[in-house]
Amino acid sequence: MTPVHFTFSATFILGLAGLAFHRTHLLSALLCLESMMLSLFIALSVWTLQFGSTSFSTAPMILLAFSACEASAGLALLVATARTHGTDHLQSLNLLQC
Repeated sequence: MTPVHFTFSATFILGLAGLAFHRTHLLSALLCLESMMLSLFIALSVWTLQFGSTSFSTAPMILLAFSACEASAGLALLVATARTHGTDHLQSLNLLQC
């Protein structure tokens, strides 16, 4: 494994570990998801540049568009949660009360 591939996989795994172990605030979960998407975007961009094929050149832009949609939906949920519950703690959210 090259150092570049190790860096991207370590970044993704650190974001996944942060999402799994630090589940106290919704904002920290959203930041971990964004770091995972950013590492996937950079890895896909480098992979496309390494192979030099034009057929995969739109894949990083499509991933970035999905990442922007995910971020906007997450921020909308964060605002709605903060308005209804008064906090962004994930422990205070209960699906049975909705």
